[in-house]
Amino acid sequence: MGQGVPDAKVIAEGLFPEDECEQLKAAGFKCMGFRPATRYALPATAFKVGSAEIPDSLKVQLEVFADVLRQRRGSGKQVRIEGHADASGSATANAALSQKRAESVRDFLVARGADPAMLSSVGLGSAVPKSGTDPFSPENRRVEIGRADAAK
Repeated sequence: MGQGVPDAKVIAEGLFPEDECEQLKAAGFKCMGFRPATRYALPATAFKVGSAEIPDSLKVQLEVFADVLRQRRGSGKQVRIEGHADASGSATANAALSQKRAESVRDFLVARGADPAMLSSVGLGSAVPKSGTDPFSPENRRVEIGRADAAK
């Protein structure tokens, strides 16, 4: 996912690709399978160092996710929100900070109508950097949203 904001249809198809199969079946067609669910990394440098405050640029993207999730209320589908940190703090501090980032995104989505039962949040600290060459890179300070049952 680039810096632009994908539309709700793109996000819905990425998070819930099996829905298209259900639509085909309802129309009397046979579904021959669907692609794996997508994981979205929301955007590089979204968070300031040491902060879990959601910047305005990320809120714009999260509004689209909230729209998609609102339409799936009560579906029983699970979405996992992962918080990440760069390596600028201790492992303990990074774990706590990344958890706060994931929770702040979860709270934002729930405040905009997403079903809290669909959402889980987890902090991974700096253990899974996006930039493998620079553990201090700003792109490691991110949140990823994906299906809880999707393989990484």
